[in-house]
Amino acid sequence: MALYSQELRNSIKKIEGTRSARMEQKLPVLSIDERRKLLHSYHPDYRKDSLRKLKIGSNKGEDIYNEYADLFETYSIITEKDIDLTDVDHNVDVLIIGAGGAGSAAALMAQANGASVLMSTKLRIGDANTMMAQGGIQAADKSNDSPAKHYLDVMGGGGFKNQKDLVRRLVLDAPIAIKWLEDLGVMFDKEPDGTMVTIHGGGTSRKRMHSMRDYSGGEIMKTLRDEVRNRGIEIIEFSPAVELLTEPISGSGSSKSKGSVRAKFKCTGAILYNMETNEHYVISAKVVILATGGSGRLHIQNFPTTNHYGATGDGLAIAYRAGARVSFLNTVQYHPTGAAFPEQIVGLLITEKVRGLGGQLVNKDGNRFIYELETRDTEAAAIIRECYDRSFGVTTPSGMQGVWLDSPMIDIIHGEGTIKKLLPAMFRQYDRFGIDISKDPILVYPTQHYQNGGIAIGENCQTDVENLFAAGETTGGVHGRNRLMGNSLLDIIVFGRIAGQIASETVKKIKPGKLTIEHIISYHKELDKLKLKPLQRTPILLPDYRREETKAKRLDVL
Repeated sequence: MALYSQELRNSIKKIEGTRSARMEQKLPVLSIDERRKLLHSYHPDYRKDSLRKLKIGSNKGEDIYNEYADLFETYSIITEKDIDLTDVDHNVDVLIIGAGGAGSAAALMAQANGASVLMSTKLRIGDANTMMAQGGIQAADKSNDSPAKHYLDVMGGGGFKNQKDLVRRLVLDAPIAIKWLEDLGVMFDKEPDGTMVTIHGGGTSRKRMHSMRDYSGGEIMKTLRDEVRNRGIEIIEFSPAVELLTEPISGSGSSKSKGSVRAKFKCTGAILYNMETNEHYVISAKVVILATGGSGRLHIQNFPTTNHYGATGDGLAIAYRAGARVSFLNTVQYHPTGAAFPEQIVGLLITEKVRGLGGQLVNKDGNRFIYELETRDTEAAAIIRECYDRSFGVTTPSGMQGVWLDSPMIDIIHGEGTIKKLLPAMFRQYDRFGIDISKDPILVYPTQHYQNGGIAIGENCQTDVENLFAAGETTGGVHGRNRLMGNSLLDIIVFGRIAGQIASETVKKIKPGKLTIEHIISYHKELDKLKLKPLQRTPILLPDYRREETKAKRLDVL
């Protein structure tokens, strides 16, 4: 406890004094009306200044987060002068952009079905949000559970706004995904008799969370990464896609959408940029799968983030310019328990499994204020309310607000050593700062965690752009307005597998197309008419953490 200030220590004494009473306390689950009121009053999604109407493209006129609008209302970093499209570096059946869980699952399925596969990734294979996922993966595979119950939980968690066909596919394929991962070598937590260990997550009506201690994503990602390498699938690392290549669809003419005229295109490949050599690669592909992950590094509404360094929403930008629709980009998941102290780890994830095992959320006086397994959006809104409306938050030495997550309750409830056994990653994360989470509570505050929305797809992962597929966090629809714990790892496996399978079947029916950037030229002309002065070109590739005074203020001064 040496790291804590005297003010924090005084608050901890109050927490210790209320533990006996809290052991017997049962908080009610909020009603639908109570939950709705809480969200509309305190959740960041409902701030009036957080959204604006999009001025261009397939979703023109729709309200989306300002930061996502900035991705779309701007120019590409690629122009006609930059690339010789006659100099093709690779010809493949399936190009997979992104090498996290969704991309790796897609690659394995596509290759197994006979397609030639090339993967490209911004960093290294496995440098993705998948590797950082902790709590587990959902699947209804116990006798007291069913895909129907799982379906209802997913829909309820998403505010009943979810895309129903995607939810149906998610829950029906969940047991298949678990079996596939286990066959590849993923070491799930099991009872001595071999039965899968399952626990509750927020918003679930059954214990269906399969885990691997608290490094579930890391175990899955390392297994997939090894399998990709062992099967000899070609990977180009440190080479993100900076644009798609397209061919205008003959005979389709143009389509009018809310006053704008947009040509229709089919995807024929992509342009990669090698960040080590500064070279561009031209890739011709019959089918492209986008698996570029999330966008936490946009720091929407200036929240910290749990996301890996490369999560800058690249797939959204390049797909939208090519004519793909997006959905649910007016909602973001702020995980309720991001680290608020110490400063070195602010924003890092404190897995929901801590609350699932009995850790309690309490304010500075040691009082609980919300049932800990409400949905994540509800939990986040309640914490924000406690800190900024009721003034029961805890102030860290740097001035940040937070509440306590009383992690020692886990060992009190389940026996000494439970935290070290079931939450080893969490224990080590704090132990290096001299904080023993089996004895000391930890400070938390909501952090940007998950991109609820993204590229619109159907249940076969097809986007609105012909021969362009997408899977994983870069897509939107399956989770509605809020994702439940354990459905992100499930999402990337289920839809990564589907994308790879369908893509490999598609390439058998088509020939390589022409390589053009006509869609970029068309998009730029539309931007010119709007006379916008964007602050950046996209994709962003990597976040820019320089001070504002060192940045160029506008593109027109570069």
